[in-house]
Amino acid sequence: MRLALCVEYNGTNYFGWQKQNTHLNKTIQYFVDKAISKIADEEISTICAGRTDTGVHAFGQIIHFDTEKKRSDYKWITGINSNMPNDIIIKSIFHTSDDFHSRYSAIDRTYRYIILNQKQQSVFVSSQSLHYPDYLDLQKIELASKHMLGEKDFSCFRSSGCTSKSPMKNIKSINITKNNNYIAIDITANSFMYHMVRNIIGELLLIGSGDKSPESINGLIASCDRSLCATMVPACGLYLMSISYPSKYEILTKQSFNIF
Repeated sequence: MRLALCVEYNGTNYFGWQKQNTHLNKTIQYFVDKAISKIADEEISTICAGRTDTGVHAFGQIIHFDTEKKRSDYKWITGINSNMPNDIIIKSIFHTSDDFHSRYSAIDRTYRYIILNQKQQSVFVSSQSLHYPDYLDLQKIELASKHMLGEKDFSCFRSSGCTSKSPMKNIKSINITKNNNYIAIDITANSFMYHMVRNIIGELLLIGSGDKSPESINGLIASCDRSLCATMVPACGLYLMSISYPSKYEILTKQSFNIF
């Protein structure tokens, strides 16, 4: 039996999603697998839709695992959550077919980057958003984002150490919203390269601050040169929001997140 779970977590205190030999007990997967294994009465190793990095958060991470243990959905969710740290939680459970794969079945992924755009930092959200004290022209950011839509070679946003087979990615949408002093930039694509979103945000901030023109994004993408791109922004403002799958799997992760 194959089960899928929607996981939410605050990644501030963790070295990313994936279990590793170093920092063994400081990854999201370590605690998720341990909690599921206890309820399943067997050792479970989960597979996730997107391996988030150190300090990155998630509202809608999707994982899957196989088990023969039969429990009600309520007992799965409450049992797993009772064995989790308070910054990781299972939000929902899905019974899916054996051909479902949380990573390879995905159609697209949506990431959000949150910026606190005001003179002073906030002590309450310093690990959940990027503090940017200078003025940002959102109209310029929106104009630049339009040049990024579609399938392109995004090598200029590809960090060293990336294992993606191809730099060709299809950015389907970029949406910018502002709520008081918070700016949220949502990027949806079929897939992303290592640090791609954080590199994109860094470039958009240069454009929004007036250091580059919105049209400069075309030359940057055409160059395929990472050294011409802006400095990568910190992980603290990045969230994996949702994953889309074919309707046959009946896995719904897109929700309304009224945060910030």
